[in-house]
Amino acid sequence: MNVSHLGQATPPLRRLSELRGPAPQRSLDARALAALAANPGCRRRALLDAAGVDKIAIAQHLGRPAPFGQSPFAIRRGLLFESRLKRDGYAVLLEPLRRRLGVPDDELSSLAVPDLLPAASPAVRAERTAAVLAEAAADPAAWTLLDHPLLRLDVAGSPAYLEPDALVVHAGRCTVVEIKSFPVLDGSADPANVGAAARQAAVYVLALQEAAARRAGLPPSGDPYAVQELPGAPELTVLLVCPKDFSTRPVAVPVDVRRELAVTRRQLSRMTRIEQLLEALPEGVTFDLARDASGAPTRPAGELAEAVAAVPAAYAPECISTCELGFHCRSQARCAGAVEQLGRGVRGELGSLRTVEEALAAAGRGGEEGLEPELEGGLGLDEASERLAYAARLRAEALASAGGAR
Repeated sequence: MNVSHLGQATPPLRRLSELRGPAPQRSLDARALAALAANPGCRRRALLDAAGVDKIAIAQHLGRPAPFGQSPFAIRRGLLFESRLKRDGYAVLLEPLRRRLGVPDDELSSLAVPDLLPAASPAVRAERTAAVLAEAAADPAAWTLLDHPLLRLDVAGSPAYLEPDALVVHAGRCTVVEIKSFPVLDGSADPANVGAAARQAAVYVLALQEAAARRAGLPPSGDPYAVQELPGAPELTVLLVCPKDFSTRPVAVPVDVRRELAVTRRQLSRMTRIEQLLEALPEGVTFDLARDASGAPTRPAGELAEAVAAVPAAYAPECISTCELGFHCRSQARCAGAVEQLGRGVRGELGSLRTVEEALAAAGRGGEEGLEPELEGGLGLDEASERLAYAARLRAEALASAGGAR
């Protein structure tokens, strides 16, 4: 946690700590950031993630847990594959990287693997990574492998610490390496898995770009497709190291993440700053589960639901697969009859109509013969309502024609 010169936490960070309560802070990883970038308008997720709140525990206590995250089998398989790659001084990992990056055999012996202080605090680890990266980038002839470095990225005014699997630094530039346990079969991998990995890796590339610009005393480039010509700047092509076919032999697959990087940058820039979210929060709101000595939550679920509802959400059906609170927010949207439950496309088409009831009412009024589209109070309907009314009239005419044909 950042501290001021007086030795106390700055007010926003102190308020975020109060929101979380005594529970341990959950780190904001690249997967969470990629999901947040996919829905930057969700203030609820932005605030809970900034505070490090355990959203899984919140969802469970609210009675709507989500079957979210990787399976234990997939996690165990990934850990076993990664541990195999690091045997014998990273020899198994270096072989596909050497072929893909063009490292001569005689240069492998000069590879440096610096100690990144894995047992230290996130802030210390991030500082150590930055120092090692700057040193490695200053020597164009050196090859350096950073094993689980820690990168810092400021998101809406709140720091996030990100941990890629590895970075390879050579000739003043670095390449993100992500180790994945899904296979590459006949030279190609599952597009959904590759897409998810690319979105995750793009977050690391963004953090490295901003760090390189910061070291050079320059603002980040406004063009997400431009290659940074700065010491320690990242390549825009990352390497996924995966099992080849059905074996445990690794293969390095290059993935261009420029498109994912552009989307991530644009979406994160649209997020409301955490200070503004805190200012809009009612006094006294917390997400503390008030656990007892055994660790069981004692806070009434209704009271917790009110606290969660104090922060606006931007629900969409895809939240079910990307957010731990997706099922809870879906239930809220259904209870309120919100059109968001039908998807972002429908929400955009319906304009000022905010509920399913309003949309059906507009369609119903338009379906009555001789009745002009009109809202209560004599206000004319907007374009979306007029289209609904017109569609309802066409449907009524079609049903009438079908009935007459019989």
